[in-house]
Amino acid sequence: MTDLSLTILPEAAGDAQSIERLHERTFGPGRFVLSAYRIREHVDHVLELSFTARIGTLLVGSVRQLPVLVGETPALLLGPLTVEPPFRGRGVGRLLMERALKDAKAKDHRLVLLVGDEPYYSRVGFKPVPKGRVTMPGPVDAARILVFELVDGAFEGVSGPVGPDWSKARAG
Repeated sequence: MTDLSLTILPEAAGDAQSIERLHERTFGPGRFVLSAYRIREHVDHVLELSFTARIGTLLVGSVRQLPVLVGETPALLLGPLTVEPPFRGRGVGRLLMERALKDAKAKDHRLVLLVGDEPYYSRVGFKPVPKGRVTMPGPVDAARILVFELVDGAFEGVSGPVGPDWSKARAG
């Protein structure tokens, strides 16, 4: 990232509209039927574990994390991760993920899940979840469910459905 003056900052409450517009441009209206979005309907992402990438004042990327349970085990669900198309392939997504994972570990989280392409996410250490061990709501390709252990062995013995951490769910 030598050619861009990039800053990675924790997401602020005032970033919500800009991030939503970024999601609209990069994912389109079909994003609302995805499994991860179904979970997001019930629980908010954690601002202090969600980040923006900016060049000057221009928002060029975003990553969010939200609290979930895998069976009875607390975890984070990473995503969406998105970068404006002109800035892709320059390491912005990787920097966002690395910051999100580092801060999650510093706040004593143990596991992070996501739904995504294994070749891309394996570069930062995500691994495929063994088939049948974890289920998500709605249609999802089980091969795209990935896990990152923030603590060695944290995924050992963990299985079950992924859903919102209801202790952190929105009222109403």
